[in-house]
Amino acid sequence: MSYNIKIERAKQSRISEVDFNNIQFGKSFADHMFIADFYDGAWRDARIVPFDNISMHPATFALHYGQAIFEGMKAYRALDGTVQIFRPEKNLERLNKSAFRMCMEEVPEELFEKALDSLIALDKDWVPSIEGGSLYIRPFMFATDESVGIKPGDRFRFMIFTCPVATYYSAPVKVLITDKYVRAVKGGVGAAKAAGNYAATMYPVKLARAEGYDQILWTDPFEFRWVQEIGTMNVFFQFGEKTIATPTLEDETILDGVTRNSLITLLKEKGYTVEERRISIDEIFEQHANGNLKDAFGAGTAATVAPIAVLGNRGIQYEIADSPNRLCYELKNDLEDIRYGRVPDRFGWMHKVEELIPA
Repeated sequence: MSYNIKIERAKQSRISEVDFNNIQFGKSFADHMFIADFYDGAWRDARIVPFDNISMHPATFALHYGQAIFEGMKAYRALDGTVQIFRPEKNLERLNKSAFRMCMEEVPEELFEKALDSLIALDKDWVPSIEGGSLYIRPFMFATDESVGIKPGDRFRFMIFTCPVATYYSAPVKVLITDKYVRAVKGGVGAAKAAGNYAATMYPVKLARAEGYDQILWTDPFEFRWVQEIGTMNVFFQFGEKTIATPTLEDETILDGVTRNSLITLLKEKGYTVEERRISIDEIFEQHANGNLKDAFGAGTAATVAPIAVLGNRGIQYEIADSPNRLCYELKNDLEDIRYGRVPDRFGWMHKVEELIPA
C-alpha cells in the first residue's frame, strides 16, 4: 500500500526561541509533528501538521487502560551537513513487538520510513550542530476508542514529534540496588516499551533520589538477586580485562535495546568476550572485592552510554574508579564517530534522511 502524507506547514518557525548552546533535554519541540489514525482496518489520514496540543475524549482508552507504547531514537548532523537517523529499522521492529504484546496495530514499514523522512526533512534545521547534540525522535501510539470497558482497542493513533537535545547525563551516575520494588516479571510486559512500565518506576526512583542516587538498578521480583536494568537503560559490567556481561533477553523482562545491540557489536569487534546471561548481585560484589570489576555502565537512546560511579546496596556504597581510559568512554566515542560521520559507517547503521518535502 502506498501512503500519501499531507503537509500543513507551520506559519512561522519557533526555532529562534531555542538556545542551541544551552538545550534542556525534552523541553523544546520542533515545528511539526506526524499523525496517522488506524480505523476500519487500515492506517488512514497520514499528515504532518504544526506542533500543537491534541484533543481527546474523556473516555479515550489509553487514559484508562494503558494501551500506549512509544519509542526513542535520534537523528544526527554529520560532518558533511547531512542529517542521518541511527538504526530506525531496529526501533520500528521493537515498536511493532510492543504493539503485538499490547494488543495494538502494527505500523507498516513504508508508513514509518516515509513519516520519518518527511518529518525530519521538514524540520532539519532543528538538528543541532553542537558537540553531543542530536534531534530526539519520539514515535508513539495509543488506543483512541471512546468507551469504558476493558477490551483491546480497535482504533489507534500513531504520532511522531521531535526535540533538539544535548547530553543527558553530565557526570557518572550513582545507582541504588533496590530490594523492595520491581520493574518487570517474567510473563509481564517488561520487554515492551509500554507507557505503564515507566509510571511504575517513578515512586522507587523518587525514593532513591531522596537518598542521593540518580537511578535504580532493578533486580528480579523473587530473590532481588538477578540484575535486570538500570533506570530505563540496559546495563553492562566489565569483569577483568576482556569479559563483558549484560543481562540476557531470554526472560523478556528487559528491553531489547538498540544501543545495547550496537555496543555488543562494537565490543565483539574490539575482541571482547560478551556474555549475555544472568548476572547476580553477589557476583558483582565479589568481582568488586577482588578488584575485577573494571567498569559498569548503562546504555540507552537518551544517555547513549552512562558510566556508573557508585552502586549502593543496603547502606554500603561500592565505588567504581573513574578515568578517561574507562571502556564506556571509548564505546561512547566509537558510537558518536559513526553517528556524526567522523568514520565510515561500516555496519550500515545510519539512515540518510531523504528530501521528500518540496522546498
